[in-house]
Amino acid sequence: MGGFYDLKFVDETQLVNRLITAYKSANLNDDKIAQHAKVLINTIRVRQSEASGFQALMQGYDLSSDEGLALMTLAEALLRIPDAHTANALINDKLSDGDWNKLFSSAQSMSGTLSGMGLTLSQKVMDSVVSKIGMPFIRKACVEAMRSMGKTFVLGRDIDEALKEAVSNCEKGYTHSYDMLGEGARTSTDAEKYFQSYVSAIRAIGQAKVNADKAMINRPGISIKLSALYPRYEFAQSEKCIPELTSKLIELCIIAAEYRLNLTVDAEECDRLGTSLRIIKNVMQDKTLGNWSGFGLAIQAYHKRAEPVIDRVIDWARKSDRKISIRLVKGAYWDTEIKHAQVEGYPEYPVFTQKENTDLSYLVCAKKLLDNRDIVTPMLGTHNAHTIASVIEMAGADHGGFIFQRLHGMGESLHDQIVAMDFPSCIYAPVGTHKDLLAYLVRRLLENGANSSFVNKMYDETAIEELTQSPLSLVENHGNSHRHPKIKLPTDMYDKRKNSCGLDLTADKPLSSLFATLNKIATKKYNAPCVIDAQAVKNGKHHKIINPCNHHDVIGGVTYATRADIDHAFDVTSTGFEVWNNAGVEERAVCIERLGALYEENRNELMGILIREAGKTIPDAMNEVREAIDFCLYYARQARKDFAAQELEGPTGERNTLTLEGRGVFVCISPWNFPFAIFTGQIVAALVAGNGVIAKPAEQTPAIAAFTVKLMLKAGIPAHALSLLQGDGRIGAAIIEHEHVAGVAFTGSTQVAKIIQRALANKEGAIVPLIAETGGLNAMVVDSSSLPEQVTDDVIHSAFGSAGQRCSALRILCIQDDIADDVVTMIKGAMDHIVVGDPIHLSTDVGPIIDAEALENLTNYSAELEGVAQSIYRAPHDIRLDTYGTFFAPMMAEMDGLDLIDREAFGPILHIIRYDENKIEDLIKDINSKGFGLTFGLHTRIHMWQDDIAKKIKAGNIYINRGQTGAVVGVQPFGGCGLSGTGPKAGGPYYLHAFATEKVISNDITASGGNTALVNL
Repeated sequence: MGGFYDLKFVDETQLVNRLITAYKSANLNDDKIAQHAKVLINTIRVRQSEASGFQALMQGYDLSSDEGLALMTLAEALLRIPDAHTANALINDKLSDGDWNKLFSSAQSMSGTLSGMGLTLSQKVMDSVVSKIGMPFIRKACVEAMRSMGKTFVLGRDIDEALKEAVSNCEKGYTHSYDMLGEGARTSTDAEKYFQSYVSAIRAIGQAKVNADKAMINRPGISIKLSALYPRYEFAQSEKCIPELTSKLIELCIIAAEYRLNLTVDAEECDRLGTSLRIIKNVMQDKTLGNWSGFGLAIQAYHKRAEPVIDRVIDWARKSDRKISIRLVKGAYWDTEIKHAQVEGYPEYPVFTQKENTDLSYLVCAKKLLDNRDIVTPMLGTHNAHTIASVIEMAGADHGGFIFQRLHGMGESLHDQIVAMDFPSCIYAPVGTHKDLLAYLVRRLLENGANSSFVNKMYDETAIEELTQSPLSLVENHGNSHRHPKIKLPTDMYDKRKNSCGLDLTADKPLSSLFATLNKIATKKYNAPCVIDAQAVKNGKHHKIINPCNHHDVIGGVTYATRADIDHAFDVTSTGFEVWNNAGVEERAVCIERLGALYEENRNELMGILIREAGKTIPDAMNEVREAIDFCLYYARQARKDFAAQELEGPTGERNTLTLEGRGVFVCISPWNFPFAIFTGQIVAALVAGNGVIAKPAEQTPAIAAFTVKLMLKAGIPAHALSLLQGDGRIGAAIIEHEHVAGVAFTGSTQVAKIIQRALANKEGAIVPLIAETGGLNAMVVDSSSLPEQVTDDVIHSAFGSAGQRCSALRILCIQDDIADDVVTMIKGAMDHIVVGDPIHLSTDVGPIIDAEALENLTNYSAELEGVAQSIYRAPHDIRLDTYGTFFAPMMAEMDGLDLIDREAFGPILHIIRYDENKIEDLIKDINSKGFGLTFGLHTRIHMWQDDIAKKIKAGNIYINRGQTGAVVGVQPFGGCGLSGTGPKAGGPYYLHAFATEKVISNDITASGGNTALVNL
């Protein structure tokens, strides 16, 4: 089965087959389990024949419907909106359409009844009701309805209130594990606040009288989220976060041990598992905790590594002679994990794709826990009657040493029966303000309200057999494959092409081969000759290029092209173009696909050159290689489609055929900020369209260009179809002026694009097309319905990722006044944890600026800001970096208005503008007036505003409730308008057309033999 890391991406069918064997070896009585499950379910139905509140919602409501999505948005956003204007807009947006009767039909409170009235109205009728009743009245009713829903899941707004509410549950026989809600710290201030919240809660729980004289298994406890205790809880920051979190967790454990309480570390995303286990192992082995047995962790059964994690933890427990608790749950981030694996191009999913696979995994893991009760206290979290019946069967005559768990607000009728049978049950009880519970609440709704959920189907009279069926029988019905048939592997997610493979950067094993390559090429010299073609490399002017970190000379020597080199390249390529164009689209596409495969084979070395020469961080280098591969695979597929002869409709007796073919010699001028991906994208688009290509890379990045062209020739692209000319702007100008230029693809500054445009316009002969992708003064607008934590994550990545050296990078952040103070404070706190440094280290977030000239431009611009900005905040960085590299720490400048920002500063500089919610229309006009139109970001939960602003904003790429960089080939075709480019969009369905000419052949077929087709009708 492979090692522990390998199991993260093990084949799902292989793993499920092993689980089947493990389950069968337990020799459980499935018929007995099914009968017990039926008794539990029927008892629930009898007791709750008139379901209310959340149970009614689960019984009759589909959360994937329009109404369900609207409900989740209201629950997630309404309570945190501070201003009436935005709250009104959200309510109107979500409630003006849809049938809401079944959702609120059982609501008896005044607020529920009033909100129910509003929810059943159409937009037209609602407008009338608003005019008569008043929007403030409706808003208050909806807020109260959302708070009521929130109380379903949250035991108390603080620990004192939660302890009071817990008394009645304790009297029924339940104990509690309190979760002080904190979804993840973005700042040190947040982390310290959550830490102190945990400390206070542990002491309050420990001092409460309801806890006296109970056995350890029945004593209350607390659940801890590691992501709430450190802002950068991630593998890349292991050197800092592991010791910091170990120290904090031990401190909390010492206090919990003092009161003999339980403390459980909650499970989070799969990519954090390895880091979590290191911290947990450190705590288990800490001698200061004595013989305290209350420490534990949660394990998610949907994770493919769930069972081996249990094996590891049990082994640690035995070696450290410390009994430990393990909470087993099925998992709460499933949809996120599926999407993340697709985005990252993982070879497999780290979680099961079918629910019954997870159910089977849960039972196998539960059996292992129950078999090791001498060293493990199983805490089995479930709301599934069949799962509970299975656990009882597994436990056999020994009912001791384990405990069931449920969520507060869920599964009460089921667990009441468990308690009545003298099985202990613990309530996982979230504690926090309604504002803090939002993300948690929506996740619970999604997890437990899905149509496949036991909770959703429990009241369906027709589902009794399904609900009591063994997961084993369901799994064995899959056939030969246990993967969900509608969930393709990440690499197969596109119908007609492969998705590029990513490198998992969250574990040591996949990184080991990369670092081995990086070490091997650390001092390797890469020659960058002036021309790579069929002729021998010519001698010429040599320039020494030093990478931005100033650690190594990347280039042994770069040869600038001479006028003779340029003439020779055009002579060869002009002749070769005819041969290449006539080769046919299939031959050209095969070459381009072969190139993508070569990129994959040479990924590590390509990443190494990008890191050394362009100052790319490791994630950025990986993503750039993936983008280049995607360009190859996408354009090859698109060319086969676009360049096939197309028969056009017309009158009988003639044939009209449309074809595309190359224009001639295309000049491709690429930038230094994407010296591999854009360099590749331009060239392969021009080549697959049938053109010959003269490639002129940026003068700062000649090594990656030379290495890439050699791979292109190795892939079978003939030397007579492709020439590389190295040089600076003067060389580029000389190439543009050549008489044989048939087209130009350029990515770079607006200023240079205009120079090229004028040069082409002044040329004699044919009109030469220009495909230009230029810069952008890119803005993001954030209203008060947005989630500050999500905004902060997206802003940090969009503004400061790649050291702000992306044309798509966020430059202007416009925040609604009502939330601006909080959001700006959170962004500042997150900036404090940005790591500026050598990109060779995985922990580095922001690498160097490309060269000294670019650094000087940023330094001068920041000096200008000092005189006009209201305030300036800079991320910390080690000043020693300045002695050996071109580093510029991210900075944020708050401005009075957009009129003070007149140009793009190409680096990690973010401008902050506050706006009044009533003046959003003026803000959009001001953004458009800047003339750029590349990317635009919008954070709002109000769909009407999303649609309205997206229509009005003049930008090529609009990103809603997400970051605004990292466009994916074929998914988010990239390119702007106005000062930001000519179009068409790179990586889009219309891009190849711009590299081609159209030819229509009209043939009167009756001229040679008559219209036989018509005669034969």
